Amino acid sequence: MRNTIGRVAATVVLSAALAGAAQAQSQDIVATAVGAGNFTTLASLLTEADLVKTLQGKGPFTVFAPTDEAFAKVPADAVAGLKKDKAKLTGVLTYHVVPGKVMAADLKKQADKDGNVTLKTVQGSDLKIHLAGSSVHVGSEFANVVKADVPTSNGVIHVIDKVVMPPAKM
Repeated sequence: MRNTIGRVAATVVLSAALAGAAQAQSQDIVATAVGAGNFTTLASLLTEADLVKTLQGKGPFTVFAPTDEAFAKVPADAVAGLKKDKAKLTGVLTYHVVPGKVMAADLKKQADKDGNVTLKTVQGSDLKIHLAGSSVHVGSEFANVVKADVPTSNGVIHVIDKVVMPPAKM
């Protein structure tokens, strides 16, 4: 009897976990981020830059998504400046997006002997990734991936703790 109850409980827990993963996968990148509740600044900026429809599109896309806490670390006047310059805002946001679906395991496979990976962003610049043990650092700001491989219907989200900025044009 005890084993049966244990198996039923395990089945319920596993079913709930799989349902949550399936629900996340059935939503696009934008809906998944909005549903998570800690990407309101990102969602707002995507709207201002007219990028919502793009990230709701077919994809696949890989998004290194800064949380609200990450945006809070950016000086308010810098964010206000981005909001006034749609081209610059679009550049910063698309620097966080890589074409294709790049999972954490893919980064490990692509890394050189020093743990470095370079990805071409939608913005056009290279995004440097550094793998250090179980840590993954993104960009020259060394944003940390705090949650990897969040599945969506049109790609994957990797949650980061800092906003990364594209390199200045020469």
